[in-house]
Amino acid sequence: MKEGLRQSMAWVHTWSGLLVCWLLLLVFMGGTAAYYKHEITFWMKPELHKAADAPSRVTPAESAALAVRELQQRAPKANAWFLDLPHERNPLIYASWTNPPKKGMTREERRAAFRTQNFTLDPMTGEHTAAPRDTRGGEFLYRLHFDLYYMSAIWGRWIVGIAAMFMLVAIVSGVITHKRIFKDFFTFRPKKGQRSWLDAHNATAVLALPFHLMITYTGLVTLMFMYMPSPTKALYGTEQNAMFADVFPNAERVKPAREFAPLADIAPMLLQAERAWGQAPTRVVVTNPNDANARIELHRPSGQQLSNIEPTMTFDGASGALLSGAKPMSTTLDARAAIYGLHVAHFADPLLRALFFVCGLAGTAMVATGALLWGVKERQKYAKAIAQGGKVGFGVRLVDALNIGAIAGLPIAFAVYFWANRLLPVEIAQRTNLEANCFFIAWGLAALLAQIRPTRAMWRFQLTLGAVLLAGIPVLNALTTDTHLGVSLFGGPALRAVAGFDIVVLLLGLLLGWAAWWLGRKAKKQAAARQPANPAQTTPLEAA
Repeated sequence: MKEGLRQSMAWVHTWSGLLVCWLLLLVFMGGTAAYYKHEITFWMKPELHKAADAPSRVTPAESAALAVRELQQRAPKANAWFLDLPHERNPLIYASWTNPPKKGMTREERRAAFRTQNFTLDPMTGEHTAAPRDTRGGEFLYRLHFDLYYMSAIWGRWIVGIAAMFMLVAIVSGVITHKRIFKDFFTFRPKKGQRSWLDAHNATAVLALPFHLMITYTGLVTLMFMYMPSPTKALYGTEQNAMFADVFPNAERVKPAREFAPLADIAPMLLQAERAWGQAPTRVVVTNPNDANARIELHRPSGQQLSNIEPTMTFDGASGALLSGAKPMSTTLDARAAIYGLHVAHFADPLLRALFFVCGLAGTAMVATGALLWGVKERQKYAKAIAQGGKVGFGVRLVDALNIGAIAGLPIAFAVYFWANRLLPVEIAQRTNLEANCFFIAWGLAALLAQIRPTRAMWRFQLTLGAVLLAGIPVLNALTTDTHLGVSLFGGPALRAVAGFDIVVLLLGLLLGWAAWWLGRKAKKQAAARQPANPAQTTPLEAA
């Protein structure tokens, strides 16, 4: 009975993983990069590097005063102001605002308008930094791993959610299938063909098994209201807003009074919040500025709690009086916020964030080795036919091509995205869309070439191309900016983040280069092994 269950789970594990593995590679790569989305975005805005490197001793109150003064001049009648004050991962002052939407504006037009309604200030001087190039930076990679692209976000999340469900089934069935899973983790037998790929798959799976289970399950829970709407519909019917009001106790939106009232000084509010929390707020949201019903909401920085919901304090914008602190959350919301927080890891310190990043890479390797293992096993069934000049089946050829296009093609797409950020003209229209288009054009070309010729030579070509592009990013950065690796490595914390990005992509490029070299070396050994000792004995088939 046990053997029958294990064999059944092996079948479930194989097909639940194979059917979605190429999409999961995109999800894992994008999600792993998203742990450093702030650093990636900063790298992709080199105009900010110089200003951000200056040591800042400005207090949060002084930074907020600088931003408010500028916003009073630029957008005194805005719906809301958003201020991101300097902290360890954000060395500058970022400010933005929203205006009442005009009639007939599309969603994309509203997003474009919002992107132009912002500015960045140097906290030391209060002066505007050089206008950064228009880019979504790391936010594109973050959104890509659950929204996808070129489609509605709802459709993208459904597709990724279904893939995540398959992933969860594959993980559980894989644990049941491998009765010696932990023993196999310490076993690796190189140069053993299928056995070597199985050992690699086991090692990368068990190495971060708790992470794989956590990241898959929490990813599903973050969108549970979309995936399982029946309970809320049964209780609330079509009144979904009422459900969210009950579950998420956010401050109620206050309509403007249409009566002018000067905005109170934010400095005492920041001091009061700092005394209550033991640390200064990093985000300020002002709704209905310069109105009698103005509200000022201060957000405590992430990193002190597992929950993804940051504690807030709300003040009356006209009088400065405290209206409410953080409202107690329901048990349901507490649980969901903790699970959501585990997924996004905003609480992680630098060392823990690096560990999450490594586990994400292990997850990518687990999916990749699983896909390769299936191809190796199926190809062995055709070994005799191939030896007699036959061909492998259509399914094996298709999987081989998809493996090349995803495993080797996706690193090319990621590298091209960063190259496009530096090479596209800064003032070109629709620049953010063009960067994303470059990502998908590169990936599409890699996948198309793999379908045309899914051979070992294609593996070597795409791995080599990915290696050159990734390893060339630090060189590209040095040629297009003043913050090359030699400067950024010994600069302040902000520039060290730039150096860290350059070093990571360089290491990934070297890893791909090693894989391409290993494939070439293996091909030469196999060719030499097939060569007969006496050339005169070479058969026509061997010569071909």
